Amino acid sequence: MSGFHDEIYLDCRPEDVWAYVVDPAHLPEWQASAVSAEQLDDGPFGLGSRVRVTRHVGGRDMAMTMECTEYEPMRSWTVRGIDGPIRGDFHGEIVPMDEGRRTHMTMDLDFEGHGIGKILLPLVVRPQVRKEMPRNEQLLREHLEHA
Repeated sequence: MSGFHDEIYLDCRPEDVWAYVVDPAHLPEWQASAVSAEQLDDGPFGLGSRVRVTRHVGGRDMAMTMECTEYEPMRSWTVRGIDGPIRGDFHGEIVPMDEGRRTHMTMDLDFEGHGIGKILLPLVVRPQVRKEMPRNEQLLREHLEHA
């Protein structure tokens, strides 16, 4: 996957990071463009789960459905967009550090444009994500380290 890569070191336990980042309800708390997120199926989030995410992109709100296509509990997960003009492909990994007292998290993100999304992707989406990623890291740290 190409596109965006970010790494963050968090002063909290990996199980706390995992519980927070894989819960779709928390997306609007730590992703600046996320307006809302709602899991569309019952049960805990996992392989095959679908989430409807509304993001503020380029001055307007856009809804999209994401599906969890890879899920290894306490280690990694992948979600992919399955509808909408901009379809994200996100992969996250969590690695315990310092005997489980700290966490190293990596995030890889890329996009595929469909229809008008092919125009929006280079002009609006990629610049917005580039600007937003440091803020997302800061928000994640605030919610996890100061909870």
